[in-house]
Amino acid sequence: MPPAPTSARALAGAAFRRLADDLVGHQADDALLIELAAACADYSARIAATPVRARPKAGFHEHWDTDIAEGAPVESFEYRPFSGESSPWSLEPDIRRDGDGVRATVTFGASDEGAPERCHGGLVAALFDDVLGSVLSVTGDGAFTGELTVRYVAPVPLHRELICTARIDHRDGRKLHMLGELWDGETLVSSARAVFIQPREAPTQTTFDPA
Repeated sequence: MPPAPTSARALAGAAFRRLADDLVGHQADDALLIELAAACADYSARIAATPVRARPKAGFHEHWDTDIAEGAPVESFEYRPFSGESSPWSLEPDIRRDGDGVRATVTFGASDEGAPERCHGGLVAALFDDVLGSVLSVTGDGAFTGELTVRYVAPVPLHRELICTARIDHRDGRKLHMLGELWDGETLVSSARAVFIQPREAPTQTTFDPA
């Protein structure tokens, strides 16, 4: 189960995710769908009339320098697309420290479907990118995704809790070579290899040289 929302924004994000899953997973009639579309358009207009939010750049690197206890949640930016608690697109992984890496539980739903009864491969890749990135909060490294390669070993099921693990395999200068695995019980369904690259300067910069 995903963690309970901790703010009004997180509550709204969770509601959007439930709505998306219900919209895809149920056979609502046209009248209800038209009513939903009108309500969404109304809320969108009301929210768009409020002040624009901008993510501050100051302190961007702080989540790379945390002291996380074994088994404790690994938190990140609340609107991080695929793992932030307030993101409408979050996959809602529960990511926790596991030694020098992380271990996450995740359940893909109806709105994550690609082939019938299987998770879309792009969402599996997105999950790996976010879970691998969470390792940086455990190790205190500032780095950005340079390469991500995903191997799809078996169908990734929907509506069942899966386990995703991630860790640093080895370091090569500024390059962090990372490994990830996604398990359905005792069955490995997908794996990932990634290279995260540490910037030459302080980790607050937004561009870096991958050479």
